This record gives sequence, C-alpha cells and structure tokens, in this order.
Amino acid sequence: MSQLITTAVLVLKTLTLVLGGVITFYSYRAYRRTASRALRALALGFGIVTLGAFLAGVVDQLIAVDPDLALVVESLFTTAGFAIILYSLYVE
Repeated sequence: MSQLITTAVLVLKTLTLVLGGVITFYSYRAYRRTASRALRALALGFGIVTLGAFLAGVVDQLIAVDPDLALVVESLFTTAGFAIILYSLYVE
C-alpha cells in the first residue's frame, strides 16, 4: 500500500474514532439525564461501532495477521452496533 493511502487511512480512522467517541459520549450523557432505554441502546450501539473501528485498526497495524481479518473484525462490530442502534429506534 502506498504511503499516501496508508496516511489517508490512518487519518480517517482517527477521525472515525474521535467522532464515534464524541457521539457515544453525548448519547450516554443523554441517557444518564433521561434514563431512557432507547438512549442507552443508542449509546451502546455507537460505542460498539466505534470499538470495532478501533479494534480493526489494532489488528491491521499492530498484529501480524492477514489484513482481511481487520475487515472482518470491523464488519462484525459495525453490524452488531447498527443492530443495536436499530433496536434503540423501536424500544420505548
């Protein structure tokens, strides 16, 4: 992978972690303020999506394994996180 692509991926992953962390934080604060089950699920869903991005970066950059594993890790967490976010839209 070229150096430019590697740098772009690193910057974008960092932004994903920062933005995901901020969304998770504010969702959790809203849950604490309202005790809403929906907001709790929303915070959990965004937290799982953000955690998946972080773990995929760790697997890809720090562990000597097949790079496709990072994609599988991220996809697994993204799918689980979005399922929880979808649930948060239906829970009362």
